Amino acid sequence: MDNNKYFYIISRWVFIAVVMIFSANLVGCGSTPTQSSTGQYIDDSAITAKIKAKLLDDPHVRGTAISVETFKGTVQLSGFANSKDEISKAESIAKGVEGVRAVRNNITLK
Repeated sequence: MDNNKYFYIISRWVFIAVVMIFSANLVGCGSTPTQSSTGQYIDDSAITAKIKAKLLDDPHVRGTAISVETFKGTVQLSGFANSKDEISKAESIAKGVEGVRAVRNNITLK
């Protein structure tokens, strides 16, 4: 077999292998209904951090008593509050953060 033909065949198989590897990696980074993609996880983490910081800065909300979790832009608030106003304020703060699609408020009144 001619060296050029041999090189062409090997190059073609290497190219196919590289394409398959990259395709598998892209599929692995995608999201599913129960799992976030890497990018979505980072976005959700940023949303959670912003909300938590705003809750801690607000004098009418006890940010240390409220947990914040974000999944695909949906924020879940949980924990305890001393008043209905505090519960409403926490929800309002969460809704005001960019990237929040919905808020599930499961904060319990003490």
